[in-house]
Amino acid sequence: MTRVQTRDEQAPRAVAIIPARGGSKQIPRKNLERVGGVPLVVRAVHAAAKAASIDLVVVSTDDDEIAAVAQEAGARVVRRPAELSGDTASSESALRHAVDELERTGERFAVIAFLQATSPFIPSDALSAAVDAVAAGEADSVFSAVETYGFLWRQGPGGAAEAVNHDAAHRPRRQDREPHHLETGAFYVLRAEGFRETGHRFFGRVRLAPVPAWSAIEIDDAEQLAAARALAALRDTSGPIPVRAVVTDFDGVHTDDTAIVDADGEERVRVSREDGMGVSLLRRAGVPMLILSTEVNPVVRARAEKLRVPVLHGIDDKESALRQWAHEQGVPLAEIAYLGNDVNDLPALRIVGWPIAVADAHPQVRAEARVVLRRRGGDGAVRELVERVLSS
Repeated sequence: MTRVQTRDEQAPRAVAIIPARGGSKQIPRKNLERVGGVPLVVRAVHAAAKAASIDLVVVSTDDDEIAAVAQEAGARVVRRPAELSGDTASSESALRHAVDELERTGERFAVIAFLQATSPFIPSDALSAAVDAVAAGEADSVFSAVETYGFLWRQGPGGAAEAVNHDAAHRPRRQDREPHHLETGAFYVLRAEGFRETGHRFFGRVRLAPVPAWSAIEIDDAEQLAAARALAALRDTSGPIPVRAVVTDFDGVHTDDTAIVDADGEERVRVSREDGMGVSLLRRAGVPMLILSTEVNPVVRARAEKLRVPVLHGIDDKESALRQWAHEQGVPLAEIAYLGNDVNDLPALRIVGWPIAVADAHPQVRAEARVVLRRRGGDGAVRELVERVLSS
């Protein structure tokens, strides 16, 4: 009988290494900043893990918090010494150190994929194809690049503009021009032996890995971070939400955030029967759910009892309450979806793996969210979240 070979036996092993130091001048703690509700270092870990040709994902860091977050995301951590973690330390030095540490433990890799966490939209399919090209001996170094037909200029002596990639007197149409490619910085895939010999990311036969223009953003300053968050809100809006528990705010989530007050001061709110059915489906599926509200109004408890869902209301410190509930349920925070709408939800949103916002949420909440739903609070947003959780 012929034995089926595993990938390890069929192809050279490939490791993805993500350097992520704790220091950063323009954006403090940049690698932990969230885009689409996910820390940048975790986005890089997820992108590498989704690349079929990657065998191991490693984060090289000098920072305890980054190390903990990376490990929780599934990466192996290599602790980087202080002398390789300053502003002047090169990425290549971090790569060399990580490779040396892996080899000390008996690991050996023929292909190294160097990913930068400051590129939040690393395309896993392009990364995997680049690894395959190096593993097959088709190239020694492959890097992500985006096609551009732009006319490039530089500022010369005295401020004079000088054409770089074209003749300024001859302006052919786009369809009559050959494109150039701009290095995105998202990933570099290297033949390991060649990297050991040269100590550099470019050597031997160098190839481009074309990636979509939308994925080319790099985060170096606050404006680029804001742009990446806006783009994530547009691109990360569909698909399953694979979590083990769901926690929601009440006002503005189960309701439309308005209240009718009668002459006796009693409040009435508007809720969605559609949301009620969604909660029923979630309960039948055995997925734990909690309503977590700062309100002390009896209507919150009455609605929770109607839905047969536990409720914690009158809660000022939502983060601590959520941590305690997650511990009691035995569910990691990374596997919880929290659905909110206003700024008092931000502390809870920032600690879960799936921070979710209703369509009409406060702008700060939308910026922190991993997913912005299509439905508004009180108008089927809970049902939309439930269906996406159950579809996973």
